[in-house]
Amino acid sequence: MSGAKSARTCWNRRDFIKGGAALAAAAYGLRPDWAQADVPLQFDGSKFKLAAPEANPKPGGVLRYGITMRPPHFDVHQSGTINNLASQAVQFDNLVRRDPRDSGKTIIPDLAHSWDISTDGTTYTFMLRKGVQFHDGAELTSDDVKATFDRISKPPQGVSIPRSVLFRAVSEITAPDKYTVQFKLSEARPPNFVMSAIASGWNVIVRKKTLEDNNYNLRKVEIYPGTGPFKSKRRVENEVWEMEKNKDYWNAPLPYLDGIAFYHALPFSTELGSSILSGRTDYIRITDPVTARKAAETPGLKTAQFNQSVIQGVWLNHKKSPLNDPKVRRALHLAFDRPALIDVVKDVTPMQVGGFIYPFSEFATPKEELFKRIGYQSDIGPALKEAKALMAAAGHADGLKEPLDFLVRDVASFKLWAQAIQAMLQEGLGVNCNLRTVVESVWFDDTASGHFDLAIGAIVSTLLDPSDYFNAWYRTGGPQNYSFWDNKEFNELLDQIDREVDAAKRLALIHKTEAIMEQEIPVLPVAWERINDVYRDYVKGHNPADYFGIYDVVREDTFWLDKA
Repeated sequence: MSGAKSARTCWNRRDFIKGGAALAAAAYGLRPDWAQADVPLQFDGSKFKLAAPEANPKPGGVLRYGITMRPPHFDVHQSGTINNLASQAVQFDNLVRRDPRDSGKTIIPDLAHSWDISTDGTTYTFMLRKGVQFHDGAELTSDDVKATFDRISKPPQGVSIPRSVLFRAVSEITAPDKYTVQFKLSEARPPNFVMSAIASGWNVIVRKKTLEDNNYNLRKVEIYPGTGPFKSKRRVENEVWEMEKNKDYWNAPLPYLDGIAFYHALPFSTELGSSILSGRTDYIRITDPVTARKAAETPGLKTAQFNQSVIQGVWLNHKKSPLNDPKVRRALHLAFDRPALIDVVKDVTPMQVGGFIYPFSEFATPKEELFKRIGYQSDIGPALKEAKALMAAAGHADGLKEPLDFLVRDVASFKLWAQAIQAMLQEGLGVNCNLRTVVESVWFDDTASGHFDLAIGAIVSTLLDPSDYFNAWYRTGGPQNYSFWDNKEFNELLDQIDREVDAAKRLALIHKTEAIMEQEIPVLPVAWERINDVYRDYVKGHNPADYFGIYDVVREDTFWLDKA
């Protein structure tokens, strides 16, 4: 292990955060800023076994889970939608994972029981569990982990993986022996960032042979072997995907459930809400505020609300005129009455106003300052005045001659917003739009190919850190840069953000990029999402009180049913 201490120490996370990190930084010669790391720099979890947080969990039963699950394809790594991960994640494990017992705040062992981070911060070494089997009986080895992360970090031609941007500093992944994997970085990054990237719920481990047999593209492979707690039993398109317990699971007695039945229902739909209120499901995710309010008043039901790792936005095709003109883009940005857009969907989905940065993150402009900024004020008058002046300066004082092709994802909130935005643009700027509503798979295909003028939908990030989603959403060539935005100054600032370790200097750089985005407009922010979960009080083994997003704690292996 080049540059790493050979001894491993199991750090207590609470002590680590309070002071252990600083002690570790001193002991291992790390720079002082690394004392802010939120994970142990060395961890021996060889005796660690995950279990439900409650005492004496009962085995058995089938969890009836209501959630959207219309996958555009079946390749988890290539996906950016819960329509994949919601039902597929239970079939797989990760190298390390987020702990379901504390809302995913802690990174804990998974297929890797222990890890070391070298003193110079450029080598991450993971020790794998022995005897772990894929569902087809093959043993998990370091070759499978290497093949998985090689594809994620440097996708082959024809494969697009949204999380690849997290691994830009990874220069090489090696397998020194059958049960050891090393990630080598070209330059150091904060350990919490690297470990959080690896722990993402999306980064499930698949067999090297599975990738080789399918030319490293699993989009059309409905079922492929994982090592996870559940196996596929029966799938009916757009209706149900039934999973059964993996009786050979390496972390026995997990899972506690005999199986899970994932029932498909669109987010925020009345069908989804009625399923829990009528007793047809035990747990539902992404439900509407009306259902959540009813559930809070209903004996036997519990609710949880948390921030979601998603921006709801309208992408503009920068390759087309007049949307290639930043004056036109900013005019459209200013024509949005954002408080009104939040109100439009208040009974459909819980939302909040924000700009280009997660509004609930430490990096965001404080809301009291943001709401004074033109484009985010409750009084739309000043914003519309500037928007009309910009349109006139761009040669479109009377609006646009041709209507814009407005691509709309077939979700209730997007359809409501699209109608409201259509009216705002027409009444405020004389810009007409033809709404074209499509299913999710078509939406992603058309945005990727540039077959649209405007496109309203949602895209996700893995982390709250701008080094994640700025690279994915806004950087030139980013995998979720659906507007095709290309700004050299922004890209150069983002390179500095990725490398900067001083928190104050880094925040100043982030605010500089925000100023660029406010003028150049890579996307039209509509809102930032929150999530409502509703579940029966007998559903135990989970803690959704303070999740960030719905993509990290998605395996249900610790769930159990406290009923006869």
